[in-house]
Amino acid sequence: MQVDLAYGRTGLRVTLPDDGVDVVEPVDRPGAPDSAAALREALRNPLGTAPLHRLADATDTVAIVFCDITRPAPNHLMIPAILAELAHVPRENIVLINATGMHRPNTQAELSEMLGRDIVANYRIVNHDSTDKSQLRFLGETASGGPVWINTHYLDASVKILTGFIEPHFFAGFSGGAKLILPGIAGADSVMHNHNAAMIGHPNATWGHLDGNPIHSEQREAAAYCPPDLSLNVTINKAKEITGVFAGEMLEAHAAGCDFARRSVMRPVAEPYDIVVTTNSGYPLDLNLYQAVKGMSAAYQVVKDGGAIVIAAECSEGIGHGHFENLLRERATPTALLELINSPGFSQFDQWEAQILAQILLKAEVHLFAETLSDQAMRDAHIIPCRSVEATVNALRERYGAEARICVLPMGPLTIPYIAEPAAAGV
Repeated sequence: MQVDLAYGRTGLRVTLPDDGVDVVEPVDRPGAPDSAAALREALRNPLGTAPLHRLADATDTVAIVFCDITRPAPNHLMIPAILAELAHVPRENIVLINATGMHRPNTQAELSEMLGRDIVANYRIVNHDSTDKSQLRFLGETASGGPVWINTHYLDASVKILTGFIEPHFFAGFSGGAKLILPGIAGADSVMHNHNAAMIGHPNATWGHLDGNPIHSEQREAAAYCPPDLSLNVTINKAKEITGVFAGEMLEAHAAGCDFARRSVMRPVAEPYDIVVTTNSGYPLDLNLYQAVKGMSAAYQVVKDGGAIVIAAECSEGIGHGHFENLLRERATPTALLELINSPGFSQFDQWEAQILAQILLKAEVHLFAETLSDQAMRDAHIIPCRSVEATVNALRERYGAEARICVLPMGPLTIPYIAEPAAAGV
């Protein structure tokens, strides 16, 4: 069979065996016939709060937070819809804040791609910098002792707006909502605590889990120090079209969006697979290996102990994060790497991604198809180089036997499979 994998901007078509292969994808929800109208309707009839145009007057200052380049959020649709409702507010009173978390700042070209040239030319845009204390203010601590440092451009605005994209997240449960504040516009110290080894290692810190998830709980605590006046989140389909719009009070709107996303992308399967072929959902999510751990984590949910994961991720920016790359080289095995990360007092940027990768590698080997990465770079990351998805799958099938079961996740972490009870597997 031929399967189109989400890979880079162009995709990757692969030929896989005709038998013993299950292709698992999200529910194919149609895009809104008129996205602008859907966004306008949600902003004028939000959940639990007044319509946006009534939340701000001409004397207010407004901060609008948006997702960075690593997320496929339709900023080019959401931000203009918000600005249209704020047409009575002078442009000089509005700041757009790029929620980079601890990612790199986005370039002018990327901002133009994300927002549109007119917005970039006519509005003040700030790339959040989690390490710049002059851009941060301390608000207090969470119940677990996490310091809450938040971007001052956001705090100083009289009207605060969050925008986001809701999908299952591999340790926060779901993206969107409070996650736009922590880690989105939080200080490095706040992110380091929220993503520490104990938090990441908690059994409830995983895809689709919000209740009892310590990472999500702390993100909500941080947001409670500086709640937005309105939150706007959307869900999208595999064509990156808007399928749902959820605007209003942050917690209520986020809960509605998560429920919708859960029913769209959490897909039950009957039993684990010997081989799982996955992606990182194509551009922009597969810009680097750091982000591609998410696609591996989606496959991890349904691969057998001792099985194999084959991931196609373009990684046009290489490994992606220097701290992540260096940490992977610190130890020769995933077990030793986990021991380092869990050792008392250990704290290093990007340790959470290395921790999750190491956990995956203890369960299954990972083969990576990334045309821009060298074999040595992959081996340094404890990953097996793959130069042909088809050849690798065929070799693995020979190893596991003719009865080996194969799962394919063409959209990577936009589909989250899980092992269901027998009665639910046919849902």
